[in-house]
Amino acid sequence: MYCFPDVPSAMIQCSPRLGLCFICFTGPSIFHLPDLTLILSWPDARKRAQAALHPLALVGLALALLALVGCSPVSSGSMQAVRLAFHGETVHPTAESVAASPYYQLQANGPDGEAILVLGKVEDGRLGWYGQGDDIVFTRHGLLIKTVGFPENLEATLFSGADPFEQGLQHLAGPATYTRTMDFSPGFRGGIAMQATLTPGAMDDVDILGTIHHLRRYDEHLSGPAGSFTNRYWVDPADGFIWKSRQYAAPGFPLELIQLRPYTGNAS
Repeated sequence: MYCFPDVPSAMIQCSPRLGLCFICFTGPSIFHLPDLTLILSWPDARKRAQAALHPLALVGLALALLALVGCSPVSSGSMQAVRLAFHGETVHPTAESVAASPYYQLQANGPDGEAILVLGKVEDGRLGWYGQGDDIVFTRHGLLIKTVGFPENLEATLFSGADPFEQGLQHLAGPATYTRTMDFSPGFRGGIAMQATLTPGAMDDVDILGTIHHLRRYDEHLSGPAGSFTNRYWVDPADGFIWKSRQYAAPGFPLELIQLRPYTGNAS
């Protein structure tokens, strides 16, 4: 399932040989470039990430951009539309630029730079947020559950008992303790049992695109064989939605995730 909340009338053209799809708008555009008007599409997320690095994929990307130019007006900044990289770049989204795009968007800030990711897949409650090349972030109920393409990656995480994120953090009245079994890469670092304590904190005012959100902060302290670190979540007390978080993909590699245009639908 690929997600376009406000896409106007469009024709989707795919090339199985190149392994990609692109969108050719036939109706009036409701957003302004530079924007992400191209979605690379492979059936499997890992193959998608690997294929993005293949020279054939780069050729296909250029062909898709040429095809896009042929079917809708493209500004001189269009090439910026596919530059969603973490590698030393910074991003400066505005409420106007986010509203002008038809995609659900997540800002991710890491040690090596910043990016705006777009929601590319919703499957079994897991949201896949895609950037340039092989940079992918997977979340479930706002919790970081997997990353691809970073120097340090979270491969998997499992809870020993009930998942407080699935239950909704707004229901947590006091500290909760549990075990998270985590897998990290590169290297074989699997089955690492981390003891976790999740504690509700004070209310904070968080500014996202000029709108102040009154959110409760939750601190999740983890310790174990992989060391110790603290994840932090800013949560809507009404419905438990996590608008902002700072979560470690691996020890020493934090990611700040900010919901710019959140997906709040049924993610089943």
